Amino acid sequence: MKIFVCIKQVPGVSEVKIDPETNTLVREGIPSIINPMDKNGIELALELKEKYGAETIGISMGPPQAEEALREALAMGLDETYLLTDRAFAGADTLATSHTLSLAIKKLLENYGERDNYLVICGTQAIDGDTAQVGPEVAEELGIPQITYVQKFEIRDDKVIVERAFRGEEVVIIETKLPVLVSVLRDLNEPRYPTLDGIVDSYEKEVKYLNHEDIEAVKKNIGLVGSQTEVWRIFVPKRKGEHIILEGSIEERVSELCQKLKEDKLI
Repeated sequence: MKIFVCIKQVPGVSEVKIDPETNTLVREGIPSIINPMDKNGIELALELKEKYGAETIGISMGPPQAEEALREALAMGLDETYLLTDRAFAGADTLATSHTLSLAIKKLLENYGERDNYLVICGTQAIDGDTAQVGPEVAEELGIPQITYVQKFEIRDDKVIVERAFRGEEVVIIETKLPVLVSVLRDLNEPRYPTLDGIVDSYEKEVKYLNHEDIEAVKKNIGLVGSQTEVWRIFVPKRKGEHIILEGSIEERVSELCQKLKEDKLI
């Protein structure tokens, strides 16, 4: 079984900064990390590797500096990593990104001589864009089933069985067969830390680079040109007003809160 893990390098800050001129994230001087939920995806892949002997492959799209994230994934235990890096990929929205990732997965499956015995794992969403769109879109591009918001995963009798978070505290149990794409939540597991040996080994392995020609991508379908989303303006909202501390009994505090909301025309 081949397991593909989609990995995104994101800014390692709790609050992103926006360049007002370009409407893009400010990355200069900001440390980068593996998107947290993608680490849960890596951990799931490693657990399946240990249990079933699966081959694990990490894939990321980004500038050359994203190699750092893939090195960390190798240090955690992934077998191979591929970085999709090309100026033609720049400016991609979720649709163009998922198209590019799916082309890479198809090309690698062809090279491996594999058709159906594979699993694709994504983090449910990234902390920078927070759209939760790329995983489902990759599944659509590949033409395979998808299960999102996965909080428990197992393979039993050639079936993939997952618990999917639903409304509130509800959980849905879903069964399917490979191939399938799952997007995972942070509740799924606790990602391991790279060992010293793993870090040393990661620098003895090659992070393989792929450009648009390697995956046979058509330029009109990738990057900024292939993006269907046009961003007019992006900004961090400014906090308005002051904090109010309510005192008194519960009834008095509720009454005062309702009055304040009415004054602000929120109710």
